[in-house]
Amino acid sequence: MNETATYAEIVTGRRSIRGFRAEPVPRKVIEEVLELALRAPSSHNTQPWNFTVVAGEPLDKIRAGNTERNLAGVPDSREFRAGGAIGPQHRERQIEVAKQLFGVMGIAREDKEGRMDWVLRGFRQFDAPVSVVVTYDKVLEGSDIAPFDCGAVTNALVNAAWSKGLGCVINSQGIMQSPVVREHAGIPDDQVIMICVAMGWPDEDFPANAVVSNRKRVAECARFVGFPD
Repeated sequence: MNETATYAEIVTGRRSIRGFRAEPVPRKVIEEVLELALRAPSSHNTQPWNFTVVAGEPLDKIRAGNTERNLAGVPDSREFRAGGAIGPQHRERQIEVAKQLFGVMGIAREDKEGRMDWVLRGFRQFDAPVSVVVTYDKVLEGSDIAPFDCGAVTNALVNAAWSKGLGCVINSQGIMQSPVVREHAGIPDDQVIMICVAMGWPDEDFPANAVVSNRKRVAECARFVGFPD
């Protein structure tokens, strides 16, 4: 994808990338991506978001600490509310994309080692060369609108990255151990960690990168009230 593509081409062409080339992403390109993402709307123009862009040794330390603590059974300390059990229709969509991913990766249902390797990839933020940690101002904690605004800017971020030829996957597994992220990324106490985005140049030979998840149709999720038939 490139900057000459239309908005529709970027949105419909973008997909989650879970395999990355090892080459670094220049800081200038990331700054250009963020400049575009910052055009996202926010409630009352509060713009509550901040970004900590991590690479190199600090990111390697986050990967290692997150993996080690999770494997040791340290409880999940993500700073957002995960909620309870999801509904059957949501679970069905979750299983559907998992089947697609495991299918192209050749991970059989009984392949416990392969499935664990996939989980570990998530803990490592899929070995991406860059992690963008999205946070919001703690003074707004307790309101649902700040996380909503972070969702808007994160959507803008992954689309902007795609327009520059970069791939991303929104990854909450990579921040399961928030103390590790805070320590090695130097995130101050006045910020709430919302999510992280793994970012890098897509590895076109990585099978899972070809997966495009199925989407709900407009007729399934939209109601039109007050319109003529």
